[in-house]
Amino acid sequence: MTIRTSPWFRHLCVAGTALAAALTLAACGGDDRKTAVDPNEDLEGLDPVEATAPGTIGPTLAAVRRRGRLNCGVHEGLVGFAYTDNRGQWRGFDVDFCRAMAAAIFNDPNAVRFVPLSTAQRFEALREGRVDVVWRNTSWTMDRDVTEDVSFAGINYYDGQGFMVRRSLNLGSASELNGARICVQNNSTSQLNLADYFRLRGLEYEPVVVSSEEEARRAYAAERCDAFTADVSALAAARTTLASPEQHAILPDVISKEPLGPIVRRDDPHWTRVVRWTLNALILAEEYGVTRQTVADQAREARDPRIRRLLGVEGQFGTRLGLSDRWAYQAISAVGNYGEIFARNLGSDSALDLARGLNAQWNATPGGLIYGLPIR
Repeated sequence: MTIRTSPWFRHLCVAGTALAAALTLAACGGDDRKTAVDPNEDLEGLDPVEATAPGTIGPTLAAVRRRGRLNCGVHEGLVGFAYTDNRGQWRGFDVDFCRAMAAAIFNDPNAVRFVPLSTAQRFEALREGRVDVVWRNTSWTMDRDVTEDVSFAGINYYDGQGFMVRRSLNLGSASELNGARICVQNNSTSQLNLADYFRLRGLEYEPVVVSSEEEARRAYAAERCDAFTADVSALAAARTTLASPEQHAILPDVISKEPLGPIVRRDDPHWTRVVRWTLNALILAEEYGVTRQTVADQAREARDPRIRRLLGVEGQFGTRLGLSDRWAYQAISAVGNYGEIFARNLGSDSALDLARGLNAQWNATPGGLIYGLPIR
C-alpha cells in the first residue's frame, strides 16, 4: 500500500595490442639485422619508483613523533563509534582505534587529539594535514579511492545501508516504501544508494535531503519524513537517542555494501602501513586469543610462533614499521583486541547491542568477514 504519492525524477571498446614496437618487419623496409630491442627501452622517461627501506620513518610518523601526539579525525557525535561521555571523554569504536595507534607509537593511548569532522570536512582535513588519519565510518568506494587523493588502509567494520521506520506504519520491507518521504544525508553514499534502490524497482519516493546525520535524526524524530536511511549501525545509534526507541524498527533490507575503514593521505605509503598493520594486529589478537588481560602473560609464556611474532617476542616486525617491536603489545594492552573493542562499543556490552554478523572472525561459527593479514 502506498504511503504517500509524491513526484519523483526519472530520469568495448577493444584496445589493440602494440607489438609492432617489439618487432622489426623486413618486408616493410625495416632493418632486418635488428632482431631484438633493449628491454629497458620502454622504461625510459618514467620516474623511478622510490623504495622505502624497512624501518624507514615516513614524514607523517616523523611529524607525529615531533608533535608528541596523534591527530585523529572522528565523527562529530555518533553513539557507539565516536562521542563524548558526560565527563567530556571521547568514547567509541573508532575512538579506540585512534587510541590503539597512539599506544603503538608512544606506548600511551592518551597521546591523541580527537578532531571532530563532518562528512564534508573529512577528506579536506586529511589532505590539508589537520589530521594524520581519519577513523570515521567512511565507506571505501572506487570514486573516493580514485578522486579524493587519499588511501584506505583497511576495513574495520562491514556495514550496509538500511531503513528505520515507525512501528506504527506496520511495514515489513523497504519495498513497501513507495511514495514515502525519506530522510537522507546530502553528498553521501546513502543518497546515491537510495536513488539506485528505488530506480531499479520502479518505485517513487520523496527525498528529504539534509546536511548531516544529526539533522537527519532530528528531522525523522520530528516526523518530517516517514523513514530514515543510513548505514545500519548509524540507524541503531540514532534509535538509542529517540524518546521511545522501542517504537522504531530497522527494516531487514540491506541495500548496499559499506566497507568502513581508516583513511590516510596518499603521499606517505609508510604511514599507510603503520595504520594497516596496527588494525591487523588487533584483529589477529582476537583470532589468537590474546586479550587485554592476558597479553602480558602470553608475551612471557606463549609458545605459538604467531603470538610471539605479534607481541614482539620473536622477529623485528615493529622495527620494520619504524616502531617498537612491542607496538602490537602496546596497542592490545591499551584497548584490547578487535572483539573486545567491538563488544564494548557496539556489541553485547553496549547500548547498541549489535550482533557481530559480517564483523565476526572468518573462523567463527557462524563465520564473518573479519580476517587479519598474517605477520610473518
